[in-house]
Amino acid sequence: MALDSNENTDKSISKFESMLKTDDVYFFDAEDFEDIIHYYLNNGKIALGKKAIQIGLEQHPNSLELKLLRVEVLVFEDKFEKAENLLDELQDIDSRNDEIYIQRANISSKKDNHQEAVNFLLEALEISDDNFDIHSLLGMEYLFMDDFESAKRSFMRCVEFDNADYSSLYNVVYCFEFLEDYQGAIHYLNDYLESNPYCEVAWHQLGKMYQAKGMYQEALTSFDFAIISDDSFIGAYFEKGKVLENMGKYNEAIENYETTISIDDPTSHAYLRIGRCHEKLGNDDLAKYYFYNTVHEDPLLDKGWLAITDFHSRLKNFEKALYYINKAINIDGENPLYWKKAAKIYFQLGNFDEADFAYKQTVDLGNYELKTWMNWAETLKNMGDFNSSIQVLVQGIEFYPEESQLYYKLAGLYLKNKEFEKSKTKIKEAIDINPDNLHLFESEFPELCEIKWLKSLLTGVKKAST
Repeated sequence: MALDSNENTDKSISKFESMLKTDDVYFFDAEDFEDIIHYYLNNGKIALGKKAIQIGLEQHPNSLELKLLRVEVLVFEDKFEKAENLLDELQDIDSRNDEIYIQRANISSKKDNHQEAVNFLLEALEISDDNFDIHSLLGMEYLFMDDFESAKRSFMRCVEFDNADYSSLYNVVYCFEFLEDYQGAIHYLNDYLESNPYCEVAWHQLGKMYQAKGMYQEALTSFDFAIISDDSFIGAYFEKGKVLENMGKYNEAIENYETTISIDDPTSHAYLRIGRCHEKLGNDDLAKYYFYNTVHEDPLLDKGWLAITDFHSRLKNFEKALYYINKAINIDGENPLYWKKAAKIYFQLGNFDEADFAYKQTVDLGNYELKTWMNWAETLKNMGDFNSSIQVLVQGIEFYPEESQLYYKLAGLYLKNKEFEKSKTKIKEAIDINPDNLHLFESEFPELCEIKWLKSLLTGVKKAST
């Protein structure tokens, strides 16, 4: 009875490793060396792979395939010049070997020259038999170049070669998603399912596309078919739960999330979704239980800590909310969402100094949202520090030069700081941007609206708008 390829490879590896231990010299066919080298490289045993290449080339000095494997290792080690020199030699011997162009493409890609990599791969495609691997590599290069249309076509070719190539199928859908062509993805997946009706992956992806378009009933049907195809497919239950949540069917959503926990180890994301469903149902004790389980399962999941914090904030338990957001900050002090949440809680507690510090951390860590600038300026205003509040708003305007609310607030602060000319300039700029938001100024600074010049200006704006 003939040995299958795996048994042959195992036998060759055992023989090769025995040779290394005993210093005996055994002869192997070039094909055996290729199998041995591939085994070591695929398992991350680079040193043994290099040793096999060295001995292989000693026994078969003219083997093109072994030399190409040497090139592969050189590229892996970023020794591009040596690799390219060897490829030049090999191309003189066999100019129609597609692997030479593939390796050149690999070098270009690692040098971030993706267009050149594409050109080499297209050359390889011309001299090969429509190679599956080349289409896959092309797809990845196009993704690096943000050419999602070309990437989509390449991955579609991969799926045509092998309809069980789910990695390429995912990439096709990813390209449709990035292009926001959800209808195109739906059409493609439905076509795919015509010939692969029991593919749970395709049903799952189809459900997500329907979900993105707000077609919840169609999404549920797709996830149900995914579950029929594979009743242990956790992703389908989870996504179905999300759809049911969006439809307000929280108890049914909980059932699906609980199913994911029963099939496999519980995840923080499942606990979090269950907690939110219970919160919507008014089951505060159960919501709290699942939120606490969320952070216990994954202490680094920011959404978990924020859910606990929001839960206590909603119940006006600001001291507890502060305790949990500070726990989150102790775990990950580089998360701007934590600092922003802390700042809001400190503000509610009237601790403006701490709120000011938290907002500064929020901005320093890269959160430049409009609300952040507005709330920080309000904090400083409550402290009576008009100069600092003005500086915050000036910074905010750099990010949002067309947001009138920043100008209205800044005009009021300049006026309170007795910088009258600057106040006049800013109130006029605010009115020019959006006169309909004048009420923001009037509601925040009613005491200033009685100043003669300002009262006259406001009256004129109101007359003009009627």
